[in-house]
Amino acid sequence: MSYISSSITGTTSIPAFSIRFSTPPSKFSSLPTLHPSSFRRPSPSCRRRKAVKLFPCRSSNLDDGSPASEEEDDDWRERAPDKKKPLYSHSLPCIEAWLEELGFRQSKEDRAVWLVEKPDWRAQLSLDMTDLYIRYLKSGPGSLEKDVERRFSYALSREDIENAVLGGP
Repeated sequence: MSYISSSITGTTSIPAFSIRFSTPPSKFSSLPTLHPSSFRRPSPSCRRRKAVKLFPCRSSNLDDGSPASEEEDDDWRERAPDKKKPLYSHSLPCIEAWLEELGFRQSKEDRAVWLVEKPDWRAQLSLDMTDLYIRYLKSGPGSLEKDVERRFSYALSREDIENAVLGGP
């Protein structure tokens, strides 16, 4: 047990723990005390996450309704990650430019929904938080008996998703 010494009298009479409780309680006494030594330090075996590079593929002034120049349309391919890289390594403007190149048009009601009509089928593509969904619609050309939906992970390459989506139902 530790004791507090008095420099005036030279005695050691009061236990240290009794002083801690002899002061009137604060209205904040129930809150935990944050002290730097109480914070966890990362272990040396922990690695920091690698920074993800984003490649803007379209200029941000396209939202004002002005048509994109052909030069900007061609530029996205130069600035985009390789087509064999996972789709999650592409920025959203890059994915949007890619979908436009494939013939999709963005829905006016929902910016995450894209529509396309090909000679044999019609489809609705949705960009979800974790996956890309494509629904081939029976109401379009072709002979589908019911809507067919497929889900693709953003971990797939842009090339793989393009081949699967454009392959049709």
